[in-house]
Amino acid sequence: MATAPPLISFLLISAAVLLTFPAAISSIGVNYGTLGNLPPPTQVANFLKTQASIDSVKIFNVDPNILRAFAGTGISVVVTVPNGDIPALANGMQARRWVSANILPFHPQTKIKYISVGNEILLTGDNNTISKLLPAMRTINSALVRAGVRDVKVTTAHSLNIIAYDLHGAPSRGRFRPVWEKNILAPILAFHRQTKSPFMVNPYPYFGFDPKNVNFAIFRSPYKAVRDPFTRKIYTNMYDALMDSTYSAMKALGYGDVNIVVGETGWPSACDAPWCSPANAAWFNLNIIRRAQGQGTPLMPKRRFETYIFGLFNEESKPGPTAERNWGLFRSDFSPVYDVGLLRGGGRGRPAPALPAPSTAGGKWCVAKSGATNAQLQANIDWVCSQGGVDCKPIQAGGSCFNPSSLRMHASFVMNAYFQKNGRSDGSCHFSGTGVVVRSNPSDGACKF
Repeated sequence: MATAPPLISFLLISAAVLLTFPAAISSIGVNYGTLGNLPPPTQVANFLKTQASIDSVKIFNVDPNILRAFAGTGISVVVTVPNGDIPALANGMQARRWVSANILPFHPQTKIKYISVGNEILLTGDNNTISKLLPAMRTINSALVRAGVRDVKVTTAHSLNIIAYDLHGAPSRGRFRPVWEKNILAPILAFHRQTKSPFMVNPYPYFGFDPKNVNFAIFRSPYKAVRDPFTRKIYTNMYDALMDSTYSAMKALGYGDVNIVVGETGWPSACDAPWCSPANAAWFNLNIIRRAQGQGTPLMPKRRFETYIFGLFNEESKPGPTAERNWGLFRSDFSPVYDVGLLRGGGRGRPAPALPAPSTAGGKWCVAKSGATNAQLQANIDWVCSQGGVDCKPIQAGGSCFNPSSLRMHASFVMNAYFQKNGRSDGSCHFSGTGVVVRSNPSDGACKF
């Protein structure tokens, strides 16, 4: 995971995406990190096979226990060569030994799909490892071919600090940084074209967004539509701009035909700032899933992106700020941190109990801020009611909270229901800055909060 891609100063709009819940999720992957008191790989593999709509995982090593656990599951696995091993693997004999030890004992019983040679190598600034990256990719690919393995492709994952943005900030003018463009990235792209392997990138809006415009990073509304002055394409979110900038940089070198795989992206459900919440993480990843299903981007419409969400679990043992331990879709007991439709059962995950009368214990309620717009209030209602754990019937005609028939009252009711359901934590009342925690009960007549 990247830690500090550049600030995209030109991207100053926010997303207004009225997203419907996907009827069925397919072809979505997750990054499976293991820094925490997590269940054993056999349980993880069984859970994904029997209860989740996740068809591929990406791991950050070649852990034999994980590879054995996924044998026979039908779930594809992306393995990663540790960064420190890359210089040695530029040697053909060492690469053959590595493939013999780490791939051949497991594949094809375990469906190893890609080998990522390192992770975000250019970001490390280690010139020796950077110089050995493509040679190692070539020798590992040659070792696979020599062993008769032709269905495992070799790639490497890039942080988007590889992109340099011009002063116009137009995605169509995205270019690779000159220090890497011709000598490093052009030959890597040529390798991908030759071997029919994908160019893997890690587009993280979380790293480098403008705090004054967080909605642009998380697909929230309202937004001020901005056009790329060269293509007149409209960008309503940072993710699409990052992807199209990458595509433009590839196309400028003559490699626009090379497939792009999203190796990592996501949004933390908690951090040391108000823009992290389960609601924001869920909304971000719902939009990512929609793009993976074929929505595409302005420059790549209807294109499907093989995508690996970061990550599978909250990793409690990760060092660093709070966000580092809160990227997961699931907790260590397999309960969802939030629901984005990846659990089986009607496309909305495991059914959650309805909450006809949200708890008022603790004397805290969540209501809509007075300055919230009608569009924001409606978006909050749509999102909460799509989650399946809150009973929205009270705000429908004939329900106990239909009258007074006020969009603000309806939004406050469902926002509070979500807030109560998620433990009355202040973060679960953020709603992109449109919610506020109050201490006085907002109930109105028969409408009980």
